[in-house]
Amino acid sequence: MTEATAPTRIYVDADACPVKDEIYRVAIRLGVPVSVVAGNFIRVPQDPLIERIAAGAAMDAADDWIAERAHAGDVVITADIPLASRCVKAGAEVIAPNGKPFTEQSIGMTLAVRNLMTDLRSSGEVTGGPKSFSPRDRSTFISTLDQTIRRIQRRRTEPAAGQG
Repeated sequence: MTEATAPTRIYVDADACPVKDEIYRVAIRLGVPVSVVAGNFIRVPQDPLIERIAAGAAMDAADDWIAERAHAGDVVITADIPLASRCVKAGAEVIAPNGKPFTEQSIGMTLAVRNLMTDLRSSGEVTGGPKSFSPRDRSTFISTLDQTIRRIQRRRTEPAAGQG
């Protein structure tokens, strides 16, 4: 199977993902398989569309597992900016748990800000953490995930429809 004909798959960077239940609901409704990837064992619903992957306890094992498999036509759910960058470069659609998409246009600046904040924290500057996760973030995420999957599915059926 080529990337163009492989079914869309959702890859979840699951260790700290606050929207796993929402991902499962959208995936089951749309019939899209999900790989829930964590460093170690993680509980997932008993559904043939949902697979659990224990990538191992090594540093970045889950990130590496996802980055090696995600490609154009797939969706990656992560708040990890370096992982998001790797997956965007591979052509995957990448969405943060708050519903914010990472794109080729935004990922460079997002990485730069992340690196700046890391440098500030390591030099002793107090920068605060991320804002708390809200019900609105959850709603935005569900909408973004649904729209992203539907857009990928439309793109895949349009060329086939034009060949008839």
